[in-house]
Amino acid sequence: MIPVEIQENSPRFQNFVAEESNEKRKVNLDLLNEVREEARIKVEALKRRVEYKSSSKLRPQQFQVADLVMRKAHPYQLENKLSPKCTGPFRVNEALGNGAYTLETLEGGAIPCTWNATNLKFYFS
Repeated sequence: MIPVEIQENSPRFQNFVAEESNEKRKVNLDLLNEVREEARIKVEALKRRVEYKSSSKLRPQQFQVADLVMRKAHPYQLENKLSPKCTGPFRVNEALGNGAYTLETLEGGAIPCTWNATNLKFYFS
């Protein structure tokens, strides 16, 4: 209760019974572990539903050697908000597994780092 309720004799203050309040508090403390366990179970169920939903929509992209792809542009390559978000085209030189690919330019020059499939998309001419 706030101090104003005590001074003004509000209905909440007039109907307050200390023993009854203490018993209710003890009952709530006894049920606290059950409430926590129920909340933990609900959180786990929610996590599983979210994981299932997101994994059901996931379509992993796989590229073959010699496929033409575009790669995501680095932030320093973007001059303004209307700049193209992808650069390329590039040719897939080698598939390393787990979604990692090495790329080369169309003239045959190798690009030094590897790229993940999430940063690549097919190039359609």
